[in-house]
Amino acid sequence: MIRTIRYTSPDDLQFRERSDNSDVTALVRGILEDVRQNGDAALYAYSRKFDKAELTALEVTQAEIDEAFAAVDEAFLDVLREAKENITAFHRHQIENGFTVHDQDGVILGQRVLPLEKVGLYVPGGTAAYPSSVLMNCIPAVLAGCGEIVMVTPPSADGSVNPAILAAAKVAGVGRVFKVGGAQAVAALAFGTESVPKVDKIVGPGNRFVAEAKKQVFGLVDIDMIAGPSEILIVADGTSNPRFVAADLLSQAEHDRLASAILLTDSETLAQGVAAELERQIPQLERSEIAGYSIEHYGAILLVDSIAQAIDVSNAIAPEHLELCLDNPFDYLNRVQNAGSVFLGKYCPEPLGDYFAGPNHTLPTSGTARFSSPLSVYDFVKRMQFTYFTPDALESVKDKVALFAKKEGLTAHARSAVIRFE
Repeated sequence: MIRTIRYTSPDDLQFRERSDNSDVTALVRGILEDVRQNGDAALYAYSRKFDKAELTALEVTQAEIDEAFAAVDEAFLDVLREAKENITAFHRHQIENGFTVHDQDGVILGQRVLPLEKVGLYVPGGTAAYPSSVLMNCIPAVLAGCGEIVMVTPPSADGSVNPAILAAAKVAGVGRVFKVGGAQAVAALAFGTESVPKVDKIVGPGNRFVAEAKKQVFGLVDIDMIAGPSEILIVADGTSNPRFVAADLLSQAEHDRLASAILLTDSETLAQGVAAELERQIPQLERSEIAGYSIEHYGAILLVDSIAQAIDVSNAIAPEHLELCLDNPFDYLNRVQNAGSVFLGKYCPEPLGDYFAGPNHTLPTSGTARFSSPLSVYDFVKRMQFTYFTPDALESVKDKVALFAKKEGLTAHARSAVIRFE
């Protein structure tokens, strides 16, 4: 049964607290070091240990990709292709150009936007196989112009990769695919092995071992974010349909026992209706045990005084997914400051964003939407500045540069600015 709370202060959100990740830190550190030292041999050993797979090669062959593509029904391939078009159309607007500034005589300033050379995509596999994650992670990298796009995903016990994953990789434009999962896959991308190339950035969701591994290799390589369990927060009033709201809450609760599904409403009638609908709908789900645990332990219905207050509470929570299940959602959109992705209106369920609409579904979690953003083309480029001064232009500012340097006690800096004119 989901709890219903009359919201009075941030203390009412304590149910969202989860245990820390310290129990996996040492384990992941050991896996990273093992892969760093032993390369492919460690990857094969971990495949036997964790995936129960006896691999003879780590890289997926073109024949395997073609076989998987042929095994996927044509209707799903059509959906993959259309989703790719939508995602591409949205992310194309994020492509940046460099700039050059000539505002001062003898001075040229500018910025170049350059694609990352090699990027690694982590895609969950097994029972949590998400071909949508392939599209969402790969397409922005393709648009950015990355030189090599490498994907890692865990194999099944028979050594195969989920056909839908491989089909999505082919549709999206992934260059190479490797049968490696878990923290060891992150290590392989960060350090490189005999088979797996070292990359410049690792992106994509995974379990807590993957998240911890990404955290530990950050600095050696870049990462997109440290993703936590999935979250949805719905703001709804008394005009909303409790069946729809309950279904939308469960769309995220079924992801993970630790997922968080929260309803903020000013209507006690809706709150009661949604609670009843959750009790009715959960047993009907294939993942009812997972969804039920999530709803009971990390879900809640918060009763607020007004929709305006609901938006304020939502901003404090900074959810991964925010649904404004209202007749007038655009009246409140500008009040939303902290959310990964916002879904507007009563006919815009969150799964539209997971699969098809176009905006990215790799989003900040655990309150990090306060300061971070969805995965985008921006994640796959770097920006390089450049500066040019003529002799006359330098002479006109050399003393100012020297004065600044001396204030910081850096006399070699000062001398570098003036030596050309002595």
